[in-house]
Amino acid sequence: MTDKKHINPILGSNDLISYLVDAGQRTVLFWDVMRRRGNQYLERMAEKVPHVLQFDHHLILDGRTLPRPVNYGIIKIDPPEGTVIDDRKRPFVVIDPRAGHGPGIGGFKADSEIGEALGAGHACYFIGFTPVPEAGQTIEAVIDAWAVFLQRVAELHPAAEGKPVVIGNCQAGWALMMLAAKRPELCGPIIVAGSPMSYWAGVRGVNPMRYTGGLLGGSWLTSMMSDLGHGNFDGAWLVQNFESLNPANTLWSKQYNLYAKVDSEAPRYLGFERWWGRHVILTGEEMQYIVDNLFVGNKLSSAELVTADGVRLDFRKIRSPIVCLCSKGDDITPPQQALGWILDLYASDEDILAAGQTIVYAVHETIGHLGIFVSGSVAKKEHQEFADNIDLIDCLPPGLYEAVFQEKTPDAVNAELVSGGHISRFERRSLDDIRALGGNTPDDERCFAAVARLSEVTRGLYRTTLQPMIRALATEQSAEALRRTHPLRLGYELLSDSNPMLRPLAAAAETVRENRQPVAGDNPFRQWEKGFSDWMTLGLKAFGDLRDMLVEQVFFGVYGQAWLQALLGLRASEDPPRKRPGADPDHQAFVKRRIAELQAKMDQGGPREAAIRALIYVRLPEKAADERSFEMLRRIRAEHGAKKSLAEFKQDLREQYYMLRLDERRAVGAIPLLLNGREKEARQLIKVVRQLATAGGPLGEQAQKRLEEVERLFSSPPPAEPGGTDSETTEQGGSGQ
Repeated sequence: MTDKKHINPILGSNDLISYLVDAGQRTVLFWDVMRRRGNQYLERMAEKVPHVLQFDHHLILDGRTLPRPVNYGIIKIDPPEGTVIDDRKRPFVVIDPRAGHGPGIGGFKADSEIGEALGAGHACYFIGFTPVPEAGQTIEAVIDAWAVFLQRVAELHPAAEGKPVVIGNCQAGWALMMLAAKRPELCGPIIVAGSPMSYWAGVRGVNPMRYTGGLLGGSWLTSMMSDLGHGNFDGAWLVQNFESLNPANTLWSKQYNLYAKVDSEAPRYLGFERWWGRHVILTGEEMQYIVDNLFVGNKLSSAELVTADGVRLDFRKIRSPIVCLCSKGDDITPPQQALGWILDLYASDEDILAAGQTIVYAVHETIGHLGIFVSGSVAKKEHQEFADNIDLIDCLPPGLYEAVFQEKTPDAVNAELVSGGHISRFERRSLDDIRALGGNTPDDERCFAAVARLSEVTRGLYRTTLQPMIRALATEQSAEALRRTHPLRLGYELLSDSNPMLRPLAAAAETVRENRQPVAGDNPFRQWEKGFSDWMTLGLKAFGDLRDMLVEQVFFGVYGQAWLQALLGLRASEDPPRKRPGADPDHQAFVKRRIAELQAKMDQGGPREAAIRALIYVRLPEKAADERSFEMLRRIRAEHGAKKSLAEFKQDLREQYYMLRLDERRAVGAIPLLLNGREKEARQLIKVVRQLATAGGPLGEQAQKRLEEVERLFSSPPPAEPGGTDSETTEQGGSGQ
């Protein structure tokens, strides 16, 4: 018997009729969503302080009232109902990126940086901005305002164990590092997410955005756009640069995803566009500083920047742990740009130790740039683990670590010591692990150095020839007209109720929703539609790849010319053209003094110092810190009423670690001297050392041998002539503190 549903496979098919009805309805609904997006844009443009924060809050300080006013302010997040905040926990401060978009992305969702910090019991603050900068605002004025904000947060939390944790997303990350280098006393642990700091770094065939300055002939165009903007730079140009990186998503996939799922996708699409489509403004001074010194000049990670008040911005001055979160799927800030500053500053792993710096990095395999600080999955994993283990990170000995997150299973050792869904381990790494991510050759570096020098020439020519005329002609009215007619802004405005031709769409869409007839997913015409979309995506991706390949070839073909490099003052023998910053003589003298002090103190101390030294010695071969050991230590300290603060414990731990690095055999051999015959305390202490050392699971062979060695030392008879003094009586039962 013939199935009437498929009488004619093409013209007479009920499948075709159903598909055409569905496709027509989806078309109406799609354009209605675009109309609503345009209306949303106009509403946002009318707001003085637009944001997409999903949390209640109240203002703490307004940067526009400072002696050097800036368009930033700091607010305190009001905890959602049922959220308990512990005043003893250090507060979190999230700084929003100002890279062309509106504020609020750090708290865009409940599962966000702010949400995870609140969930871990930390008070939370947010530094955001208004769309229009203050007249003459500079990057240095901004970071000075942030310093005032952080001082205020510290004053509001006198009982907190530690300085505020500060999170900087994207652009806010490198600005936060500048602040921490200038005012290292203000910050606790620093988390920078998707933040570029070594701008020339990358891998051939993968990271095309770094070639933009070379193709434009330097930063002169930035100067011209600021002059046409009557002293301001339109952030929509930055957003357009981001969108051009992925033509497949920008021109097709994002829109088709909405069209294909228009019945359910509209709220998510409009929610994201509420942030993405609110373009803000930067001052010409800010944008020129960024392009000249960072994007083209690449001066930040080599300590070449000096503030107006004479402070050299050297990341080696930062005393707080630095956590860098990046992703291989990020085409805006690839891992090389997020982590390359470590190679720019340090020649060896020992240099990191000498600087007393703790650096932790985490590399996500797939997530894109925005996903690093927007994705709920990243928030529930990376950001949650950082929030839960921030005190452990703060207490890590100096060195380079990678954060490794293992899914918690019921059979995991001491699973009850893990608060989240993953077990956090911070594993020792070396500079070779950063180099393994890939990077530039000396010849590549010379090409980027040529761009930086050419930029100085072209910018000087522009300022001498065209700038006086453009500044004379530009007015605030002409600048506003240019902003209104920017392709991105115009796209929102034309597809809104301000366009009379679109006003009937609302009624048509309502009629469609009342009579909606979605087609089945297995409809052959719907499958053909999806196939066409996949073909379009692949085609546009191929176009983007071809474009990027040509851009790269042109860049190296032009700037790799020996005659051009010579003309710009680069010598072929100069290898590399960008030098690593030299050692600070004052810091070198400080290190020598500290070494002498530590060597003199190696035989001094008491049982508590002996326990800390023994624990570090046992764990050194494991080359990792496990959150379970630290959580057990936290509970022991709470149970026995720790008399020393977390900061004091951190200082003691670092001293004992350095002693072991300076002279391991002497430091270990001095343990009986520190115990000074206190057999009862020694027995208690070694039990705690064993507990802490094995909390994360069985030890490796070498670590187990070390544990047995220190157990013998803790049971050794008292020395006949103690070589050191017992400077402190151990707290009752507080052994592992």
